[in-house]
Amino acid sequence: MKKHSSVLALGIMVITLGTAGSLIGCSSAPKVSRVSADTQVDLSGNWNDTDVRKVCDTLIKEALEAPRIDSYIRDFAGSHGGELPTVIVGRFKNTSSEHIDTGIISSLMRAAIINSGKLEFVEGGDAREELRAERNDQQGNASEATAAALANEAGANFMLQGEVSSIVDRAGNTTVRSYFVKATLTNVETNRILWEGQNNDIKKVIQQPRAKF
Repeated sequence: MKKHSSVLALGIMVITLGTAGSLIGCSSAPKVSRVSADTQVDLSGNWNDTDVRKVCDTLIKEALEAPRIDSYIRDFAGSHGGELPTVIVGRFKNTSSEHIDTGIISSLMRAAIINSGKLEFVEGGDAREELRAERNDQQGNASEATAAALANEAGANFMLQGEVSSIVDRAGNTTVRSYFVKATLTNVETNRILWEGQNNDIKKVIQQPRAKF
């Protein structure tokens, strides 16, 4: 009886070790590979970082080379002692059928235009409210000599806004997604559009595998 019990115990131990080995071999830990930031990777066919780069490169180039912007800057600087026009970033809407972080588009455009030295930008939205809160706090907590003055903000001459939309066409297991991205620079005082750029270069054909029965 003891012999059979030992054999049974040994068998259970072997099965347990084998199961543990199988679980280790089938680990659910993800496999991660590092690639260059400009590597094109398309997994789902949705909007991705490659699309952002292509769109922003085009829109930034158009904005920086636009003759109307250059002409306005020269006239403005001539009548304002060499100062540059000031821009605030407004809303970049997403009216497409998928989640798209349009803030990446607006921030990349703003950084490129600021670094070009062509236009000045002022903060808006949440960042502006934080700055105002800090100025108000300084009035009662900082020395008079160092406290930032109130009502001294630079007003924006223009607002940079935009929109991302898409058209999705499906037939069977094939989907075609076309993206349209627009950016606009509008005079805050007159509502006149100084510049508008559009990009419709992003078009994808997604072929889904057919279901097997």
